[in-house]
Amino acid sequence: MEERLHKVLALAGIASRRKAEELIRQGRVQVDGQVVSAMGVKVDPERQHITCDGQPLQRQPESIYLLLNKPAGYVTTMRDPQGRPTVASLVADVGVRLFPVGRLDLDTEGALLMTNDGDIAQAVQHPSYQVEKTYHAEVWGTLSPNDIQRLEEGIMLEGQRTWPARIRCLRSDREGSSYEVIIHEGRKRQIRKMFAAIGHRVRHLRRVAYGSLRLGNLAPGSYRQLTPAEVTAIFS
Repeated sequence: MEERLHKVLALAGIASRRKAEELIRQGRVQVDGQVVSAMGVKVDPERQHITCDGQPLQRQPESIYLLLNKPAGYVTTMRDPQGRPTVASLVADVGVRLFPVGRLDLDTEGALLMTNDGDIAQAVQHPSYQVEKTYHAEVWGTLSPNDIQRLEEGIMLEGQRTWPARIRCLRSDREGSSYEVIIHEGRKRQIRKMFAAIGHRVRHLRRVAYGSLRLGNLAPGSYRQLTPAEVTAIFS
């Protein structure tokens, strides 16, 4: 499939797209032995020989999309200076460098999308798509009708009101209560802060769905590969 040359260079890890454009302008890129210095040229990396500074591009890895059930205690980063376990270690056996789409807090578990497709990762996090995230939150005490209304209408957090949430009670007894919370924002520790703002501390938080992708019976620390239809459905 043909792609613009600067994008092919970026996907191959040569440089960012902006830097790749500079390399092309400087005449440092060749396609089938010919220097290409014009912008906007499309190439097929599967069928054409592309070099930068005389070095051939590595074959572009296949796009991979995984749904990981992140356990609590893992940080949503590729490396951690404090030496804590990372989500990258849970997918290391794939053999391709994958990165998380968005993040889950250290003590939050559940659905996390992992991919090597930067375009998809940026797109699904863009506010215009409003991809819904579904959580199950266990809290101390029971929310009153007024508490639920405040969450559904939006809570002021750090000077900015949250978008309306959808709340459904799953369980309520003497030991506490559990709620399904659906939001499409992704602020840091947002669910915990929302409940704290109405006087309830979250004692356990699990993301059970990312868009149309549901964890189902996927075990903590395990992952499964998404089908092309599932990747497309994230945007629907």
